[in-house]
Amino acid sequence: MQLGARIFKTGIAISLALFLANWLNLPIPFMAGIAAIFAIQPSIYRSYLTVLDQIYGNLIGATIAVVFVVTLGSNYLTVGLAAILAIIIMLKLKLNNPVPLTLVTIIVIMESHEPEFLEFAGLRFLTILLGIFSSFIVNLIFLPPKYETRLFTSIHEVTEEVIRWIRVSIRHASDHASVKNDIDKLSNKLDKVDQWYSFYKDERSYTRKQQYTKARKLVLYRQMIATSKKSLEVLKRLHRFENELSELPEHFHMMVQERLESLASYHEQLYMKYVGKLRPEHSEGSGENAIMKRNEVMTIFVKEINLAHEENEDEFSVYHLMHVLSAILDYEEQLEHLDLLIIAYLNYHSEEVDSDLEDVI
Repeated sequence: MQLGARIFKTGIAISLALFLANWLNLPIPFMAGIAAIFAIQPSIYRSYLTVLDQIYGNLIGATIAVVFVVTLGSNYLTVGLAAILAIIIMLKLKLNNPVPLTLVTIIVIMESHEPEFLEFAGLRFLTILLGIFSSFIVNLIFLPPKYETRLFTSIHEVTEEVIRWIRVSIRHASDHASVKNDIDKLSNKLDKVDQWYSFYKDERSYTRKQQYTKARKLVLYRQMIATSKKSLEVLKRLHRFENELSELPEHFHMMVQERLESLASYHEQLYMKYVGKLRPEHSEGSGENAIMKRNEVMTIFVKEINLAHEENEDEFSVYHLMHVLSAILDYEEQLEHLDLLIIAYLNYHSEEVDSDLEDVI
């Protein structure tokens, strides 16, 4: 876990829950702190959903606990049976997240041996709810980061690293072990990108215009992520088949290198276009020129296959080259689709582009 705002929010939520529980003289105030741990979330909307789930879940747990104590009494066996029943009910209701805290609620209530059992059970239930609401209050006060900026920054950083490695790899100047390690790191970073996208998607829009703009942005960022993943796939195949690529005819190798360099520059320019540093109509990597280049590469590739047949050469490198070329073509198609989405977005919402994004590039 990295040091971040959520860690500080968790600590503040625990302190607030413990303070309020002691101030209200509630029994076992540490339960409020435990509840706060389970309820803290990275965004206000997720916190709201968590509060609802935790209330439903703990209400179910408290009800089951009271019913079991009143009818069957409290012992090791009845606590276990109550926990099993609560889990079954909550899974049926698709309340998976609050299950751990609900089980804590059952144990806390059923272990009470006070004469006024119902009164103490109610107070303990309120103590847990206090911890849940403390986390919600902290999430409201400490506003989450601007997830769009975090999302765009993470996409851009991953893409820059991948492009840098592609440029080095196609020139056979990269160290095999270093590339392998960085590919694993880049895959993990893309998983983090997906998480930022999820956080951004959860942010609420309160007007119809904001909702419409947000919907188009979600499509655009999803395509950015898909394009970055395709670029990483190109890097993986360049790394996997680096020996076969080094044995290619010089003219063909130079053509592949030139095409990848062009696509890498195209990718970089798309981000500049999105933040307003390039004109929307500027599309150096697409259009008729790009189609001609693509056809030229495929024509020479077919000639190389025919030549290998005529000379009865080993087609091993040709077979693996197909994997590399297919990845390059997929990457190119994703770039062209991203270009179209950016142009369409800027034509209607150019004023909606966050000015903070310009500082990323």
